[in-house]
Amino acid sequence: MSVKSSTEQDADKLVSLLHGLRRVVIAFSGGVDSSVVAAACQRADLEFVCAITAKSPSVPTWQIETALAVAEELGIPHRVVDTGEVERADYQRNDSNRCFYCKETLYTAIADVMQDFIDGSQTGLSVVSGTNHDDLGDHRPGIAAGKIQNVVTPLADIGLGKSRVRELARDFGLSNHDLPASPCLASRIAYGVEVTSQRLKQVEQAEHWLRCRGIPDCRVRLHHEGLARIEVRSELLETVIRLDATKQLTNEFKRLGFNFVTVDMEGFQSGKLNRTLVPLELPGQSKQQQDGSQ
Repeated sequence: MSVKSSTEQDADKLVSLLHGLRRVVIAFSGGVDSSVVAAACQRADLEFVCAITAKSPSVPTWQIETALAVAEELGIPHRVVDTGEVERADYQRNDSNRCFYCKETLYTAIADVMQDFIDGSQTGLSVVSGTNHDDLGDHRPGIAAGKIQNVVTPLADIGLGKSRVRELARDFGLSNHDLPASPCLASRIAYGVEVTSQRLKQVEQAEHWLRCRGIPDCRVRLHHEGLARIEVRSELLETVIRLDATKQLTNEFKRLGFNFVTVDMEGFQSGKLNRTLVPLELPGQSKQQQDGSQ
């Protein structure tokens, strides 16, 4: 009798957990995590109601295109829905709970779509997300919004972090198994700087410009007074500096609306802006409860 690999065992655990559900709606970004959950739902032979992808100024165009492609690859029902978080004052304010208001808006939009699939009751209809176990260790108030809406988080529930999820994605044969993580564009805007559609577009265009010049994994952070701070992997710092040898980069970023341009010599690190945040109480939740939920 052959011994199953750790990845095969992870797949079995995930599928087994999902067997407890009947009908699922997936919050589907097209990223590795939500794609693995979608593939596992298929393996669990669930009634796959729909995968839902948010469309808003905070979601890069390429990410929506990826979601469409992966959904087609998996052969799952899929909808792209407009979400209005950028129009919310709580979201625009951009304090440390911005992600809460974003996810609250997303899950409200998903609930509206779910009405199409409810036959007299909501029994057996579950919303599932791609939250993984590593997400629980960062400042992620959006997870609290999911808990309020009873969103199921199978990857986190069985302790699967990002690296193990990527192994599952390879094992499932997903084309996006090596896709870099890409949080929403608002995560590039420093806390306290108002989130606007114009600023989100600036960031998206700046990162697209860098990617087109051979820098695939990058962040353009927008700070006060229109400062753009570029983060790339350490081995690509020299490439960025060469791009600006003739002021090509600086001139392009100023054309996009940035006033100042700088390169972070420490290099790329996901979630770096969280170093400066001051966690606030979530709506209806004490500080102690909030800390206990992360």
